[in-house]
Amino acid sequence: MNRVLIAEDEERIARFVAKGLRANGYTVTVVGDGISALDHALSGGYDLVVLDIGLPGRDGYGVLRELRSAHIAIPVIILTARDGVRDTVAGLEGGADDYVTKPFRFEELLARIRLRLRTAPGAVAEPTLLAVDGLSLDLRTRRALTDERTVDLSAREFALLEMLLRHPGQVLSREQMLDHVWGFDFDPGSNIVDVYIRQLRRKIGADKITTVRGMGYRCG
Repeated sequence: MNRVLIAEDEERIARFVAKGLRANGYTVTVVGDGISALDHALSGGYDLVVLDIGLPGRDGYGVLRELRSAHIAIPVIILTARDGVRDTVAGLEGGADDYVTKPFRFEELLARIRLRLRTAPGAVAEPTLLAVDGLSLDLRTRRALTDERTVDLSAREFALLEMLLRHPGQVLSREQMLDHVWGFDFDPGSNIVDVYIRQLRRKIGADKITTVRGMGYRCG
């Protein structure tokens, strides 16, 4: 199980990212300042760091410099509201492996985390095909296969179906799906999840996704 360190001082964002990563099988630690972030990252107990730039105590650039000076090769994804070219270049030239700007969708951050963990030294390859009860999802082509039919999916349909197939038999709530696919800024009272579930059912078959009344949806 991969271990991810989240260094983020905005509690709402840290909680949102941590919740999403734990739901996807990661072990997560959250710290809210640069000094703690550096101490944890230097410990060797993590596989990847999600690092905010605007940390108190020591900013993310300083943490990154210290890590690379100590020859710590752990993948680092910068997470920041600064979206200027200079900031992006400074982060990447400072040793970051990737750069995600706020606001962001969780599915994008998750995809980048998976990519960096896959390509890290000594990484164990993730499966590229998810399959449950005659329904499969190819993570490379981003297509579903059901009843010997290949189905093209939109980005959010794909993210929603991937989430369900990564948790076979588990009931996922609408709130979990909103957090994972649409991000922390989306209206929690929206019915957008139900709309997309209907779209998925039309494409892959109504029997592939089960409604659990008052709780949410599941596959398998």
